[in-house]
Amino acid sequence: MTKALIVIDVQNDFCPGGALAVAGGDEIVGGISALMADFDAVILTQDWHPAGHLSFASSHDGQDPMSVIQMPYGPQVLWPDHCIQGSDGAAFHKDLRTDGDLIIRKGFNTTIDSYSAFFENDHTTPTGLEGYLRTRGIDELTMVGLAFDFCVNYSAVDAAKLGFKVTVREELCRAIDFDGSFSAARAGMTDVGVTLV
Repeated sequence: MTKALIVIDVQNDFCPGGALAVAGGDEIVGGISALMADFDAVILTQDWHPAGHLSFASSHDGQDPMSVIQMPYGPQVLWPDHCIQGSDGAAFHKDLRTDGDLIIRKGFNTTIDSYSAFFENDHTTPTGLEGYLRTRGIDELTMVGLAFDFCVNYSAVDAAKLGFKVTVREELCRAIDFDGSFSAARAGMTDVGVTLV
């Protein structure tokens, strides 16, 4: 099998001091960079929102960050403004190796969020990552990054449903753990056959 490491959203805004900081988000950077040499391919994802994205609480009058609203594609957590295209917050952490094979940018459609590396949150609009992996002959994926219970979770579940063999290295992830999201993510990933290490 040809194996790929998928590095999810290790960006400044998800690390301490960032707009949507995940506790300990910077602690995993060195371990992820060291792991890259063990894989045939390395793909990095990058949250890449335009200003005024509809997943931002600031785009909805009277809504606070971390509230939940209904969007045409389902429930949407409203986040603080984060990972705005071209900003320092959207940049990869300075200590992360970025010399991988491919960078997938997601969340650039103003009207729909995109947690997964494979699909926008409507679960039908593809990012193109599946096609890239198939044409490379890659069928085994290891996922690491931020945040375990959102973008890593959605990416891992989608990959498993697409037929990839998926492992998530929990020690190289950190979680937001919003309203029970950590436990729900672990259960959801296990249910579709993702291996949690």
